[in-house]
Amino acid sequence: MKSSFKCRRTRMQWRQIARGKSGHKYVLIGVLLLAMTVGPIPGAVGAEFRSGAPQAILVEVETGATLYEKAADEKISPASMSKLMTLAIVFRALKAGQLRLSDEFIMSEHAWRTGGAPSRTSAMMVPVNTREPLDQLIQGIIVQSGNDASIAVAEGIAGSEQAFAALMNKEAKRIGLKNSSFANPTGLYDPDQIMTVRDLAILARYLIAEFPDYYKMFGQKEFPYRRHKFYNRNRLLSRDLGVDGLKTGHLERAGYGVVVSAVRKGRRLIAVVAGLETSDDRWKEASRLIDWGFNGFGKFKLFNDGEVVGQARVWGGEKWFVPVAGRGDIRVLLPREPAAQKVSAHVVYSGPLKPPVKRGDRVAVLEVVSVGGVSNEVPLYATEDIPPASKWRQGLDSLFHLAFGWVP
Repeated sequence: MKSSFKCRRTRMQWRQIARGKSGHKYVLIGVLLLAMTVGPIPGAVGAEFRSGAPQAILVEVETGATLYEKAADEKISPASMSKLMTLAIVFRALKAGQLRLSDEFIMSEHAWRTGGAPSRTSAMMVPVNTREPLDQLIQGIIVQSGNDASIAVAEGIAGSEQAFAALMNKEAKRIGLKNSSFANPTGLYDPDQIMTVRDLAILARYLIAEFPDYYKMFGQKEFPYRRHKFYNRNRLLSRDLGVDGLKTGHLERAGYGVVVSAVRKGRRLIAVVAGLETSDDRWKEASRLIDWGFNGFGKFKLFNDGEVVGQARVWGGEKWFVPVAGRGDIRVLLPREPAAQKVSAHVVYSGPLKPPVKRGDRVAVLEVVSVGGVSNEVPLYATEDIPPASKWRQGLDSLFHLAFGWVP
């Protein structure tokens, strides 16, 4: 398929937006009106998609583009989907060499009663006071959503559920989850166990990018343990959708949800749905979202390799502005329906920048939003070296800042 572009750019304007006491976020605003000629696309779906899930989000992994969202920042009880954070801590410790898959963890009486057979919740059915290797417990968490396995791992790493929850909250901040808090490693109901579908998508993307070897474990369909044979609760693994992970969740008061990732022709998407009334609704809505994401979107080039996108203000440098550009062609994910391909583009950064600025430094991002609400963020890099100016020039720059804001 070929597409042709004509870009018409409005006059650029500078605007300062308050970001709090620590500084300001500066936005170079320009509108890109894209006139595209796109031929018929077999199987393409219209841009007007509506999910039946109370909360939903669809993200492309490579670009981070949000293709669809519905109540994505509404706080929910994530149920067992929050076990992804438990696994994130485990995988990070394994990658750092702090844990080994052969390390053994004991099934305490607390873990057994709270999340094992007596709890009547999803359990790996590990006998009390039994030691099991971490490799087995991870499979029990992923395939069977074992609450007993989750607590045993948490106690083995941190000493208690409460101490492990503190690790979860610390890790959530490090990863960039802005609306999540954790009280336990299982997802069993607690009013302080809160996430959003956006945070779940961010967490899933982190797991895929940082732990590709361990991520493969999410695609395991069966797990034999003692006299049991567990089948992965993610039914989409067995359907022709390209799904290879991640995690289901269900609580009576929260409904059914799932975080899934799928790959087709080298493109990977993450879909999250939550708050559904039945398990079948969960599979239906997740499947619809994935199919729509693969069929209804394509990548389009906005700027060539090295083409200057905008400028970032530099305070106290030999030049007041540094040109910024992408690394390679700047391509964004947009709906294939021409009516939805008009976009606005903003160059966003925290500033003004301070010298020295080196060519190749990442200094900004290009935020691209289509009229249909699809958002992309592309890193931008300085195209020139900007050394510090003389003290006299810095003083003149400060006078301009005081007199006119920050724009000379």
